[in-house]
Amino acid sequence: MIGSPARWRLAPLPQTLSRSEVERLLGALPASLPSRLRSYAIARCVVDLGLRTGEVTGLNLEDIDWAAGTLRIAKGKSRRVDVMPLPEVTGSAIADYIRFERPQTVNRRVFVRHVAPVDEPIGTKAVRRAVLEAYRRSGLPHTRIHILRHTLASRLLDTGGTLKEVADVLRHRELNTTMIYAKIDMGRLAAVVMPWPGSAA
Repeated sequence: MIGSPARWRLAPLPQTLSRSEVERLLGALPASLPSRLRSYAIARCVVDLGLRTGEVTGLNLEDIDWAAGTLRIAKGKSRRVDVMPLPEVTGSAIADYIRFERPQTVNRRVFVRHVAPVDEPIGTKAVRRAVLEAYRRSGLPHTRIHILRHTLASRLLDTGGTLKEVADVLRHRELNTTMIYAKIDMGRLAAVVMPWPGSAA
């Protein structure tokens, strides 16, 4: 009997986008696009903050502290609350959506439906659709939003961040979950790599 090949945990390399590909993605939200400001604000939340689809749809207006420049992310069942810095570009995108495109509604969620019933928040499908359609328009051959979380982790490491800081930003409960990103931390890997036998040192 032939056994199955071993599948080591954390074996695959995380797929990421380059800076130019991120710009292509964000640029694939033209002014003529219906609900363009909402889609752009959603994309910025995912790209800049690494929010999951459920975290995007769960944002309430009172979760944003405009004076302090922070965003509160509350977990449902775990009752955990994370407070994150809100980058200026992300805050501006959300503010533009609220001021110029968000319908008049009593609903306290940040992102709401633009067609009846407008008193309802959007669902996770709307978040995925906004990003996946931007992939398509930009010509990027991706179908997973999670790549943008990997991309944020890579960007943090490239600018000198630690795995602990990546874990904090991505809101991983266990540091082991973040260890996969050690394989794309090229700066620190280059510092410890050994010369290949027989090569010029």
